[in-house]
Amino acid sequence: MLFPTTIAGSLPKPGWLAEPERLWPEWRLAGPELREAQCDATRIALFEQERAGIDLVTDGEQSRRHFVHGFAGALDGVDLAKIARRGIRDNRYDADCPTIVGDVRRTTPVHADEMHFAREATRRRLKITIPGPMTIVDTLNDDYYRDRKKAAFAFARAIREEIEDLVALGIDAVQIDEPAFNVYFDEVEDWGVAALDACIEGVRCETIVHVCYGYGVDANVKWKTKLGEEWDQYAHIFPFLAQSKIDVVSMEMAGSHVPPRVLGLLGEKKAAVGVIDVATDRVETSEEVAATIELARQYLPDERIMCSTNCGMAPMRRDVAYAKLRALGAGARLAEAFVSHAPGFQIGTR
Repeated sequence: MLFPTTIAGSLPKPGWLAEPERLWPEWRLAGPELREAQCDATRIALFEQERAGIDLVTDGEQSRRHFVHGFAGALDGVDLAKIARRGIRDNRYDADCPTIVGDVRRTTPVHADEMHFAREATRRRLKITIPGPMTIVDTLNDDYYRDRKKAAFAFARAIREEIEDLVALGIDAVQIDEPAFNVYFDEVEDWGVAALDACIEGVRCETIVHVCYGYGVDANVKWKTKLGEEWDQYAHIFPFLAQSKIDVVSMEMAGSHVPPRVLGLLGEKKAAVGVIDVATDRVETSEEVAATIELARQYLPDERIMCSTNCGMAPMRRDVAYAKLRALGAGARLAEAFVSHAPGFQIGTR
């Protein structure tokens, strides 16, 4: 199959589960009722992906309030109750962040229950998304290590242990989310990629790193308006990711100012190209999705192209997100049909 599809991770939560269209929603329920509702929401997330023809599915992160805190907060050494406001992503905006108060250790599984449920609920290939070490340390206060590199490698150890257990449960792929890579170029080179590699050392599943520009926060929107007509952040980090142990680099492209030529900096890596713009409620046509795939084909061979969303879709309306899933699946199949039946065909030509 050409152009296999996946999503960056999150999908909107139903209103009966949590506050809708929010990045940090409050749960509507508690106790056993909350877990039952999370399972029901996971069934819906999987069903909508399968109905749309998505090949590598996720649980839609229906059991997490936040993509970082949901994992980091379950580890020993992180105090979710000790909150302090701090600037994150190079002080792009302030956030209320938990605190590292001791040596970071994973003493119990974090996402095993939800991944076991998801594995039983779908026959599709299944992916887990986990925040990366650099993004975790950039989204916490540190009263213990007081050294970003040391803290990052402590989290990398915990992430690797979590992945090993999830692979044993039957997941097929792990995606490490590292939006902080688009900010701290020197640290990416110095220790960021090494910490990323430490997360996946020896694991037996497909490995993906997701690097995006951030969504759902006004400060991110304002930051991107200042980046100019061409966003060159990937040009700084892709050469280092090309030397990593990661199998796939997930990136955004649709609706952005990312120059497609950066794909040529990934060496032999596969790319999960963002063909769905999550910054707008406008639903792409299948032809538009296929056209973005065609752009990627100018820089990568077909067998190294996957198709994804630019980022998670947690803050979206559910109907919009599900429609975008269907556009993703239909567009990838349209592009595959063009390639299979008319090699060299350019999308939009007659």
